[in-house]
Amino acid sequence: MGIYKSLLAAKKPLQFVKVLTWTFLILILVSNLGLAVFLSKYAERVLLEKQKEFGLLLSENLSHQIFTRFTLPTIIGYGQISLRNPEQFTRLDQVVRSTIHSFRVREVRIYDPNLRITYCTDPNLLNRTGLAGEGVKRALTMEEPSFELFSQISGATALFRLQLKPGSVVLRGFAPLRMERSFGPGVKNPIMGILEFSQDITDDYMAVVNFERLVYSTSLLTSLVLFMLIVTILRRVDRISAERQAEKEKLLHQLHQQEKLAGMGRMVAGVAHEIRNPLGIIQSSAELVFKKAKADNHPHTRIIEAIYDESRRLSRTVNDFLDYARPRQPRMDVVDLCRILEQAAVFLENECEAKGIALARHCPPGTSVLGDKDLLYRAVYNVLGNAMQAMTEGGAIEVLARAVPEAELTGEEGLPEEGAPWLELSVRDSGPGFDLDNMDKMKDPFYSTKDTGTGLGLAIVTSIVESHGGHVGLKNHPEGGAIVSLWLRLANAGKAVPAEAPPASPVAPGQ
Repeated sequence: MGIYKSLLAAKKPLQFVKVLTWTFLILILVSNLGLAVFLSKYAERVLLEKQKEFGLLLSENLSHQIFTRFTLPTIIGYGQISLRNPEQFTRLDQVVRSTIHSFRVREVRIYDPNLRITYCTDPNLLNRTGLAGEGVKRALTMEEPSFELFSQISGATALFRLQLKPGSVVLRGFAPLRMERSFGPGVKNPIMGILEFSQDITDDYMAVVNFERLVYSTSLLTSLVLFMLIVTILRRVDRISAERQAEKEKLLHQLHQQEKLAGMGRMVAGVAHEIRNPLGIIQSSAELVFKKAKADNHPHTRIIEAIYDESRRLSRTVNDFLDYARPRQPRMDVVDLCRILEQAAVFLENECEAKGIALARHCPPGTSVLGDKDLLYRAVYNVLGNAMQAMTEGGAIEVLARAVPEAELTGEEGLPEEGAPWLELSVRDSGPGFDLDNMDKMKDPFYSTKDTGTGLGLAIVTSIVESHGGHVGLKNHPEGGAIVSLWLRLANAGKAVPAEAPPASPVAPGQ
């Protein structure tokens, strides 16, 4: 009982597979998307740093060009700088535009220390005040360059845009415009003004967006592949668990059967001595009285016959209990199966004729199996008896013995060794067939579809055949009727035993 209870406790299947699968999916998505966001932000940061370095070089170059090509020549030529002079403004504009040419600089402004625009590539902004932002003020007070990024579109929106309009992402730089002449050691060059320039980095930002798309799509694809792999593994685990669960249930059933057998054996051992001997005396006495009454034409002959028949039936019931409860270990001898079929048919001949049942046997001569002759006879007799009881209004029984091809062994459940030489003895009747809803109970002891049955017929057959290392198969024929198949070990595998016996007409039992 300890094993039985432990197996019952282990019957629960893997019910957490679905929860585990979705948990893995969420973890994979979160981790991969987190990594994708980190890589995207890192790419944006690298781009910004690169553009800042480029802007710093551009501001230094622009400051140098303005000083060398405009400031010095103008001071030498005019004595002072006045951008209200059209010639000076034109000269500065030429220097600026030639320097920023092909660098995708949208606008350049120069503020004086009073934060007034003294130069701008847009003439409409000249001499205007109040346009200096925090970057200009910070460059004037801190005397250090700084940068600000201005974007007209969010990063999430940019992922779904194939193209961005020019000027969508702009990097503004602010740098002091200094004199390059040295005024002594430790003295900073004086600031002439503040240089503000705007770079269009939309194309570079679009390259980063494309990289982000690649990272996100790769992350999603990787997550999907990993998820499918995990689902496949978990399904395989679930399938293996289901198979093991089926094996445990089969073992539970066998343990349950053994418990029944043990309990019934103890019961039969105590009752057999109390019933069998008196029952034998009653049966033999009733037989003598019945024969005498029948010879004397006694008026109570029918009552005595009923007593004799019931004592025989009760004796068979007790024998069935004993056969099932105390099965003996079979002897593995070479047994002529055709001879066993013939003996069973001869014994059932009178009953077949009385019920109008035709029995046809197809057994190639010399067909031998390994087993115990008495036990195999008992199994064959029970199968034929059950077939006869299934046909209340006559019919036909067909018995076929055939060697089983190896190709069929792989699909037959219950056979312990594939590829071994096996013989199938099938008994088909023309009755109503098995009840498909209760097919799995047909081999259970005490289960019977007949009111007068003990439910031990197929149980005894199964016990005998399985003790020989064989298997009992139950199914319905497509054209009607039931088929009971006994799978036994062939003893003459080297001899020719046809896989399909030639058709034969039904013959009378015993012929």
